[in-house]
Amino acid sequence: MNRIHKVAVLGAGTMGARIAAHFANAGVPTYLLDVVAPGSDAASRNKIAAAGLEAAKKSKPAAFFESPLARLVTVGNFEDDLRRLAEADWIVEAVVENIEIKRALLRKVETVRRAGTIITTNTSGLPVAGIAEGFSEDFRRCWFGTHFFNPPRYMRLLELIPTPDSDRALLDAIAWFSDVRLGKGVVFAKDTPNFIGNRIGTFSVLNVMRLMQEMDLTIEEVDALTGQAVVWP
Repeated sequence: MNRIHKVAVLGAGTMGARIAAHFANAGVPTYLLDVVAPGSDAASRNKIAAAGLEAAKKSKPAAFFESPLARLVTVGNFEDDLRRLAEADWIVEAVVENIEIKRALLRKVETVRRAGTIITTNTSGLPVAGIAEGFSEDFRRCWFGTHFFNPPRYMRLLELIPTPDSDRALLDAIAWFSDVRLGKGVVFAKDTPNFIGNRIGTFSVLNVMRLMQEMDLTIEEVDALTGQAVVWP
């Protein structure tokens, strides 16, 4: 349970960069890696990951507890720095929601990670077991879903999504770490489309739309009734 001394986050988009920031908030040194931008020279190969970190520094509400904590996040790229994953105790995949892109990256990760290293996906609804189908036994044993919500610093919910191959001791270790170190309210979800939170959210939004039509309500009336803003396309 005390084994998480360094983390690597793969993908420096809105979620990945802010997940890395929240690990830094917990005092955990973190690698933040992304692709090399086409046409990059030697000095700018990390610019996509660096841009993600800069966006996290400037985000409102603030992603970092204090700005100096950003020093705990080291940027890199998937071509030059994957070897650094051998230093990580927990690897979080947070790239685009495309199963083939995830699998192609994870195949490379599989060749450099240490045996026994925990590796999870931040997918918001793709089949967790399906992403790792055909990978090594050790990879699948250490593989499960950790679905953070945006913004990760403020949204307390964290869904843990095990697969039939996931090691329960590793799940429990991440649940403990996420509770005690990251301040998360952890729930275990089944590996079904969109898990728990997004399934409830989708149902709720569609139900509001149905009621608006049936009762001929305006957006302002729905807002007054629910006590929260309704976003209408």
